[in-house]
Amino acid sequence: MGIERAEQYLETVVRAARRVDLRMVERFLDLLESAYRDGRAVYVIGNGGSAANASHFAEDLSMGAMPDLEGKRFRVLSLTDNTSFITALANDKGYDRIFELQLRQFGQKGDLLVVISGSGNSPNVVRASEYAKSIGMTVVALTGFDGGKMKGLADLNLHVPHPHMCQSEAVHSILQHVVADLLRERLSAPAPRPVTRGRER
Repeated sequence: MGIERAEQYLETVVRAARRVDLRMVERFLDLLESAYRDGRAVYVIGNGGSAANASHFAEDLSMGAMPDLEGKRFRVLSLTDNTSFITALANDKGYDRIFELQLRQFGQKGDLLVVISGSGNSPNVVRASEYAKSIGMTVVALTGFDGGKMKGLADLNLHVPHPHMCQSEAVHSILQHVVADLLRERLSAPAPRPVTRGRER
């Protein structure tokens, strides 16, 4: 029974992964490559298992996506990792503000916010996204279930249309590794030269 259930579980995760719109993956890659080449910051947030995914993705962008660790670096930070600051904010200002207030300290126009949320409804990620958009940041959401509030709020929604939290988080982890690996391939190639026009006559 245990082996059969494990096989069913894995098949379910694979089916959920195959339902993801890969065009959104391509657009996510475009946004990350642009942020890297332009020197703009990337911030990653999430709660619970998605907080772990946020930390992991920030590490993947810092290491796994880098073709040369001695060269140009990705300006990426997971806002889930400063435990002292997070607990102080939660205690003094409320848990729904732990990411928004960090963005008020670090975020700038043109930066990229990556939100990882199975439900898409967590008040702290919604509030952070609203603030990010108000200052001109771009918001990318990795969601599950029906996408929740983040589906309409994010500039790009990488959606896993699947009604199971842990399995959605598993697909998010897969997608993050896909993105990191493909981004490394892109960044290993020479940067495209700007197109110049000859003098009009």
